[in-house]
Amino acid sequence: MSVILIVDDEPLQREILGNIMSDAGYETYTAPSGEDALEKAGQVHPDVVLTDLKMKKMDGIALLEKLKDDSGIPAVVIMTAFGSVSSAVEAMKKGASDYLTKPLDKEMVLLTVKRALNTVDLLKKNRELQNALYNKFSTEGIIGGSQRMQEVVRMIKKASGTPVTVLVLGESGTGKELVARAIHYNGVRAAKPFTAVNCAAIPENLIESELFGYEPGAFTGANSRHPGLFEVSNGGTIFLDEIGDLPLLMQSKILRVIQEKEVRRLGAREPVKVDVRVIAATNKDLEKEMKAGRFREDLYYRLRVVSIELPPLRERKNDIPELVDYFLAKYNKEFGRRIKFVGEPAMNAFVSYHWPGNIRQLESVIERAMVMCDSDSIGLKDIKGELRHTRKEDLMEMELPDDGIDFDALEKALLIKAMEKANNVAARAAKLLGMSYKTFLYRWEKINENQS
Repeated sequence: MSVILIVDDEPLQREILGNIMSDAGYETYTAPSGEDALEKAGQVHPDVVLTDLKMKKMDGIALLEKLKDDSGIPAVVIMTAFGSVSSAVEAMKKGASDYLTKPLDKEMVLLTVKRALNTVDLLKKNRELQNALYNKFSTEGIIGGSQRMQEVVRMIKKASGTPVTVLVLGESGTGKELVARAIHYNGVRAAKPFTAVNCAAIPENLIESELFGYEPGAFTGANSRHPGLFEVSNGGTIFLDEIGDLPLLMQSKILRVIQEKEVRRLGAREPVKVDVRVIAATNKDLEKEMKAGRFREDLYYRLRVVSIELPPLRERKNDIPELVDYFLAKYNKEFGRRIKFVGEPAMNAFVSYHWPGNIRQLESVIERAMVMCDSDSIGLKDIKGELRHTRKEDLMEMELPDDGIDFDALEKALLIKAMEKANNVAARAAKLLGMSYKTFLYRWEKINENQS
């Protein structure tokens, strides 16, 4: 039930308004002065305050200034005589939700209160959403006590307090978008839009219109003005994932946006100013891409003012138990399950596995295991077939020689053997190695580049 506080130094006015609000189904309280209203507000936490403008000691505007906070709650409606409307307008400039002129009309009072409550409801939902986003994407939500992940958290905190561009590096599935969101939601732009764009997923002939927008008649089918994603993100952050896949022409246009802080819609004569923070990410080695002429050097240095490199899961295995517990809690809530833990043999398997798909693959395995599990704990039987090895469990028991191994050579041999076994069908080879198709292609291209 919505709470209404009525403040007026005239007893009859308080009684009339109190009856109107109570009859309308609101929880209603009254106060004879601004001082009493402040005390009462601290006790009942009103959604809307109806206050007279002219009162002794503390008037309506002084009360407004003490009641209002950054959240905009409660909504304050000023009541004033017709001749003092200019003062009511001044009160609205200072944050009042609305004003009513005396003598009061019952229907107008109810309509004004309802309008104020709608505003309060939107403000409450917005605050809840912001809190939820902060809790989800705060640095405290980035899981991992390993030294490398603590360094990542330290870099996120430093980057969040500045407007600079950030380049996030790491293999597919390591959580690059999570890092970008954490930077955004821990910074001053948290209340503004966050727009994630997968540059590799947009066809080359559409990416310019998607990012920069277009004017009517710019091309066949362009019947109206369409703002691009940079304009939509104005004041906030745009996350350009897989930026290494952008064609060179688009790279030059992204560079111009960063430097000039303006975009030009397709078919437009004049540019549009935008204030957008750019965070980019890639799983490619951009320095090699530059040497090969596939990535602009000037854009590279513009993007990596701050560079954050995410380690693959195989290099932060101490974090795996914590990640497993996080995904257990997540899917227990989502699926309505009560799975308490992962058994020791299954956890040992998780820690021993090389996780080519990184955290994304770990989450997928946990999700499936929780669907298949028929007890209160996940065992090896629940993940059978999910953790693939060249010789099944043998690799888990493999001892490393004292002088170490050549991991790159081992990876290359596995990729080649997988392609041979799959008759050069990359999708089938990726499945044999337990990789995503995209990860396999990236690694396959990488070893072929090194051969050339």
